[in-house]
Amino acid sequence: MYTFGPIAAVISMLSAVLAALTTTLTPLAGALAAGLAIVGLTVAVRLLLLPLGVAQVRAEKQRARIAPRLAEITKRHGKNPERMLAEQRRVYTEAGTSPLAGCLPGLVQIPLVVALYGLFIGAGPGEEPLLAHTFGGIEMGSTLVASVEGLLVPPVFAALLVLLALVAWANRRYVVLPMMRENPAQPPMLAALSYMQFMTVVIAAFVPLAAGIYLFASTTWALAEKVVLRRVLPD
Repeated sequence: MYTFGPIAAVISMLSAVLAALTTTLTPLAGALAAGLAIVGLTVAVRLLLLPLGVAQVRAEKQRARIAPRLAEITKRHGKNPERMLAEQRRVYTEAGTSPLAGCLPGLVQIPLVVALYGLFIGAGPGEEPLLAHTFGGIEMGSTLVASVEGLLVPPVFAALLVLLALVAWANRRYVVLPMMRENPAQPPMLAALSYMQFMTVVIAAFVPLAAGIYLFASTTWALAEKVVLRRVLPD
């Protein structure tokens, strides 16, 4: 996947930007420059994707607004699937939205997010000099699994896992659960799936430190973006 022409080209472009950022920050941040460059690049990419985030939140608000009507239709016509689907389509049309409206902005982001993640795991074409840098005394290309000695976890990885867990908890508490309360007609199994937010902690234990820092920066931005947009965008 990472050798696919367009994605490989994006990775090369992102790599050049990251190298320039690291060089610029080194006189100011020293050994922390590479890590700060990852955060800076992640924020820059997320800013570019902000219009898609706005579209996604608008679609979520539209779905929440019509959720009670959809639930009533399901209750009334549940035994007649054809009538139920026809009524649901009518509600979506009147609201000027569709069941896929919130999914499309997320799908558009996938290629760029995949390229960004590929950069930080060293999956791009050629050697990635970023992974040879250090952050907190640990090489960016090192993984937690390979760095653990006995029961001792390097402080950098320990702090990263704690921060990722806090962001995952906040994302579930302030983003996922409110969405589920807005649409009570969702299947009960989604309550268990809400804990999938914590998969970032597991992933960070097996990917290079650079990718872990990216996961933290990206999930933190996504959380803040959702919370702020939900407050400022009108219902």
